[in-house]
Amino acid sequence: MTYKQRELKKKMRKNKDVVKRPPADPALLTPRPPVVTILGHVDHGKTTLLDNLRKSQVAAMEAGGITQHIGAFLVHLPSGEKITFLDTPGHAAFTAMRARGSRITDIVILVVAADDGVMEQTVESIHHAKNAKVPIILAINKCDKPEADPERVKKELLAYDVVCEDYGGDVQAVNISALKGDNLMALAEATVALAEVLELKADFAGLVKGVVIESRIDKGKGPVTTAVIQGGTLRKGCFLIAGKSWAKVRLMYDENGQTMAVATPGLPVEIMGWKEIPSAGDEILEVESEQIARNVVDWRNYAEQQEKIKQDIEVIEAKRKKHRDEYEKQQEMFDGLSWRMRKRAQYEAGKDVWFLRPKEREESDRNVLPIIVKGDVDGSVETLLNILDGYNAKDECELDILHFGIGDINQNDINLAEPFKGIIYGFCVNADSSTQKLAAKKGIKIKLHNIIYKLIEDLKEELSRRLPLAVHELEIGEASVLAIFYGTVKKNKNVPVAGCRVQEGQLNRKMKFKVIRNGDVIWKGLSTSLKHFKDDVQVVKAGMECGLSLDQYTDIKIGDQIICYEEKEVKESISWDPGF
Repeated sequence: MTYKQRELKKKMRKNKDVVKRPPADPALLTPRPPVVTILGHVDHGKTTLLDNLRKSQVAAMEAGGITQHIGAFLVHLPSGEKITFLDTPGHAAFTAMRARGSRITDIVILVVAADDGVMEQTVESIHHAKNAKVPIILAINKCDKPEADPERVKKELLAYDVVCEDYGGDVQAVNISALKGDNLMALAEATVALAEVLELKADFAGLVKGVVIESRIDKGKGPVTTAVIQGGTLRKGCFLIAGKSWAKVRLMYDENGQTMAVATPGLPVEIMGWKEIPSAGDEILEVESEQIARNVVDWRNYAEQQEKIKQDIEVIEAKRKKHRDEYEKQQEMFDGLSWRMRKRAQYEAGKDVWFLRPKEREESDRNVLPIIVKGDVDGSVETLLNILDGYNAKDECELDILHFGIGDINQNDINLAEPFKGIIYGFCVNADSSTQKLAAKKGIKIKLHNIIYKLIEDLKEELSRRLPLAVHELEIGEASVLAIFYGTVKKNKNVPVAGCRVQEGQLNRKMKFKVIRNGDVIWKGLSTSLKHFKDDVQVVKAGMECGLSLDQYTDIKIGDQIICYEEKEVKESISWDPGF
């Protein structure tokens, strides 16, 4: 057959994506409220600070006493100024959320407890702020405590290039008590003053642009996003694009659930009307019509598909090269052999695998825990997946994520988990009674948690249960060999018998023994006889002498140590450390 090779010509689609508009004329810009992110270590009082500023009780409602979502709030000050606050989680698991909060903010308020000082997440928060090139205001909290030492906090921060005004730097430091409300207005005034210096302005008249702070599925509202508007004025009926989703705005709400008519730059807003759930951190852009919105989403899906195809081709080519290299290497091994000898060599090389059924070939050596992850909002699922991406104990037990998503656990999740006997983990979500009954009928575990580190602890326990039991040797007694003599044991003549003195514990004839010489274990096994003087005994205790013969071992020497031990099966724990 003669053939000609031709390159397949692909018809290129026209790029219909939408991009950020160019900056507006400075003369058209209007001052806007600053967007302020509160960062700091867990339990240093970030949310309590916000509670007192907006007179709410968010901290009291939080599971486990820690913030687990980015909360966006608008605070009205007595002076008439407005500040939009983003309250980010301080727990170690929520690194991605804190990084996202610092990227979309104008000012960072770094909360440090005066009694604790600089902690791990404090340092991480400083790095986020510096990477985003955002100015910092230091709020030294819990100054009402007797052990509070604000000066120590300022000195510790010098090591991280956070220099307060007292030490010749440009970082404002305010001593506060978030719990008692002391000095909070001074902190708010410092924030407003810094915002004036930064001259924060936006175009209120142009097309809307903003950022998705968080997204979730609401039972009554469908896909809902919390967003901060960065430009333009959002109104009902606007067409928005975010990631690979679009929306025609049906309703808008503030952080208290009240309906909003318009949302201007710098304000937080809940947007209802999305066709799909966009991801937290996605950029929001307004387009002129529904048709443009649909075209943009189609193009972005197409571009993602093309990128995936390109990656798949690269993976396929890499596997082909690997298989080709292995084949060539194998052929080199068989060069010079007759066909009979070659077939025999191939058979010997692969017979252990060939005799297994296809399914057994794949699963014979695999210890796998299949799981499904469901969360209440996009940021929660993102955080959980980031933690699971760091799983590093695959050689002990593989972790297979079958599916992840947002919203309550449903019957589709049960049906998906059934073939794999997987476990469904839900974070801040529920499963209705019919779903729970179906799960019980099919033997599928559903595990619901409201605190992220409790969920990870539960997962570690499940992984540990999949590990095989480890055999541990429990030493019962130790003896030293003082002499060697020969006797008759069980009708066998001239059997070497070790004359021993028990140093510690006891020797038990029914247990196992090992011989140690020069620090090395040279034999393990059972004893054939144990005598005290001429009497057969079961146990010889510390300080007593005995004669011990070992099963099929004749190389016993004076000076050897004999250890009597018991083997016990012990449950192992997975070695994975998620970092908190």
